[in-house]
Amino acid sequence: MVKIETLGSIGEQELVNRIAKYAPLGQLDDDTAIFNIISPTKLIINSDVFVESIHFSDLTTRPKDIGWRVTAATLSDLAATGCSNVIGVTVSMVAPSTTSWDWVEKVYNGLSCCLDSYGGILLGGDCSRGTERTLALTALGSLETGKLHRNNAKPGDWIVASGSHGLSRLGLSLLQNETKNSTIPFLLRQQAIQAHRRPKPRFDIVNALEQVRPKDIPWRIAGTDSSDGLLRSIQLLANSSFCQALLEGKSLPIQESMSSTNIADKFRWVLCGGEDFELILSLPPRWAKALLDGNENCKKIGIMAKHNSFSINKIYKDNKIYKDVNEWISKGKSLEFKHFQE
Repeated sequence: MVKIETLGSIGEQELVNRIAKYAPLGQLDDDTAIFNIISPTKLIINSDVFVESIHFSDLTTRPKDIGWRVTAATLSDLAATGCSNVIGVTVSMVAPSTTSWDWVEKVYNGLSCCLDSYGGILLGGDCSRGTERTLALTALGSLETGKLHRNNAKPGDWIVASGSHGLSRLGLSLLQNETKNSTIPFLLRQQAIQAHRRPKPRFDIVNALEQVRPKDIPWRIAGTDSSDGLLRSIQLLANSSFCQALLEGKSLPIQESMSSTNIADKFRWVLCGGEDFELILSLPPRWAKALLDGNENCKKIGIMAKHNSFSINKIYKDNKIYKDVNEWISKGKSLEFKHFQE
């Protein structure tokens, strides 16, 4: 019988020694991390906490994918504020003493793979024994271009979304057996599960924004990511900027293969499913058009207008109001994640 190594059997120091292989040589020797910042570069910091059974589960996600997913989610907030250069992350882990080393090793392997893809190193962290497996990450990056502020939207802006929405929620539904595999084309199943397990922070869009910006247009973009759902993201931009978001029903960012299925919840998942980690932007029309011309996976989904009513978002179809967003929320149809609510 093979004896399984647990955190209790190897102890804290051996755990730290083993984790050290995922960081540069000597990086974890001290209790602090030092890195150089070249002035006038601005530092961007983001922290996220992920708790088992709330943010991740072994029932739906393999340990290596958990490591990738929590790292990508934390880095996504850097991209959503205009960062294109990742310095690194710290990782603090709480886990029961019965947790296997194999699980921890695969989580850190996934984390390392994500950093290899998007830049940065493991800067350090901490570990402690506890009843629930918890991963707390802090990501640091530098701002090379202008910052994306949520309150930078103005009436007349185009609202642009990167990528497809609803795929991650479809992937979760498939992994939890809420949606029958037989009703979904094989390729779409694979894409949806991959979207849920291996999200991609959109640093490529941040880089593209600077490359395509018309020289006579000053830097002004409102932006966020769609981790909490497409509608929620647009509401954040509109509310922070005192604008009204008008969405075009025919232009929702849904993948064509998903749109053509008979999934009952597909449009609700696109609007409210969350965890797509795409960028939602509000920017001047000429700049937006230049971005769309060079990036096929970006799409205009609406415009910002003056805030002249209590309804922040409306979805239009054929120039008529197709759906009032407040109606979705009032009927409890929003799927956005809310902390401290059961």
